[in-house]
Amino acid sequence: MRELNEQEVRSQMDSGGKPVALFLYTPLCGTCAATKRMLTVAEHLLPEGTISAANVNMMPLLAQDYKIRSVPAMLLMDADRNDPPNILYRMGSVEELLVAIRSVMK
Repeated sequence: MRELNEQEVRSQMDSGGKPVALFLYTPLCGTCAATKRMLTVAEHLLPEGTISAANVNMMPLLAQDYKIRSVPAMLLMDADRNDPPNILYRMGSVEELLVAIRSVMK
């Protein structure tokens, strides 16, 4: 999972052609740590470089722009960028995360 800064996140969100699966977290969040472990497992079942991560504490404007209500959160966008990002807040299982991430990888 590649860690991104705010400039890299905005670049990834603005440029089309590649689906986006961005994990937003805060370092002291226990649920975020559990989700990160699930995403580490999911990464082995996805193409390399599919999932990115960003510390939302370091990018308050991004959180405001996308109206992030809580963490952990997954921003999911398809390659076409026709629709606003789908924001997933419930991280139930590795299987649920894989289904959600694969849904934007058409």
